Amino acid sequence: MVDGFRVVVVGAGFSGLAAALALDRAGADVRVLEARDRVGGRVLTRWLPDGTQLDLGAQWIGPTQDRMYALIAEHGLTTFASAAVGVPTLLWAGRRRAEPPAQAARVLALLDEYAARLDPAAPWQAPEAARWDRTTLGAWLDTTAGDGDTAAYLGRLLAGGLLATGADEVSLLHLLFYLRSAGGTGPLLGMAGGAQQDRIVGGPPLLAERMAAALPPGALSLATPVRTIEQSVDGVTVCTDTGRVDGDAVVVAVAPALAGRIRYDPPLPALRDGLTQRMPMGSALKVHAVYPEPFWRADDISGVATSSAGPLTETVDNSTPGSPLGVLSGFSYSSDAAALREMPPERRRRCLLDAFSAVIGPRATDPMDLVEYDWSADPWTRGCFGGALTPGAWRTYGPSLRAPVGRVHWAGTETATRWNGYLEGAVRAGERAASEVLTR
Repeated sequence: MVDGFRVVVVGAGFSGLAAALALDRAGADVRVLEARDRVGGRVLTRWLPDGTQLDLGAQWIGPTQDRMYALIAEHGLTTFASAAVGVPTLLWAGRRRAEPPAQAARVLALLDEYAARLDPAAPWQAPEAARWDRTTLGAWLDTTAGDGDTAAYLGRLLAGGLLATGADEVSLLHLLFYLRSAGGTGPLLGMAGGAQQDRIVGGPPLLAERMAAALPPGALSLATPVRTIEQSVDGVTVCTDTGRVDGDAVVVAVAPALAGRIRYDPPLPALRDGLTQRMPMGSALKVHAVYPEPFWRADDISGVATSSAGPLTETVDNSTPGSPLGVLSGFSYSSDAAALREMPPERRRRCLLDAFSAVIGPRATDPMDLVEYDWSADPWTRGCFGGALTPGAWRTYGPSLRAPVGRVHWAGTETATRWNGYLEGAVRAGERAASEVLTR
């Protein structure tokens, strides 16, 4: 036990809450400071009048995400399976086809082979790291995929669907690290049996709220942005708009891009500061079309689709058990998401509904509601799903990703070596940071 030892946690997302709970269990005095007026970070659930659950942010968990399943059970919650009715749709160069060409599977297998060579705790140490780090995923696919359509499709599926970025904006090394952290392309891309298998009844924010409620009274302060972190040989002082909190250590549990906006005194080492400048947040736009019923199922269409072109890279049937409504959710990434943001609202609506129609038919153009959420516009997120190191950055700046700076420790899903980018990774990273603090 470490009674009398105070730790300040910056951020009440899943990583910060997991760190705070671990520290509290060990006997530390914990203070959690959250800029938002709510807990949960990059999760948000909106409820329709009939009680239908719309998860606007992170929503899925799957096999081997053991910490999340344990937390769900610990806090009295349950899960339900993602909808998987009918045959998935593949839109390939504007046409439907049953499956990608054989070379797509060959490329995915090659990526899994490369990823298996990495140590996820130190990917920069791989023998091929220098070459993989300076090569963008897009350039590698251009020379490996066999044809332009396959390269475009896999770029959208991997860079977009996994990292919410463009294939020319991320290195091959970063993608391989991400694959290695989750066990390969199969677990990451799969629904049943994969990372998108289950959802939380009541939504992920409900779990975050119950985790927060398990903290001691007065430990959590909402609507309290951290502006400055000062440290000395005697301790740390965390400064907000309304006051100062002293402690023995601090866990910064926000994405590196946001951690870089905090002022540090003394300033961060050059490599750690440089890392925050080279790990931008992904760009994703998530939209839900709501219908009186999931009518596509009657035509044996699942609502699960991927596309090699167009504004939406993928769609999923996000309908919930117990609700008669049909919810089809679409995801747009990188330059496609940027183009949608620039459109007038009515034009963007038509563009999105046309994309849904290509998946489930012309009835898609007449939804009851169309709900958008753009995490890039959220001032305390500035993008989703997470941050990704830019090409060439891993070998120089990667070692600074988790390394403490004096009394300052780093959490957040971007620092996870297992299920990086997921809620599971956030929880594991928070508990790892708490362990580091306690070891001190």
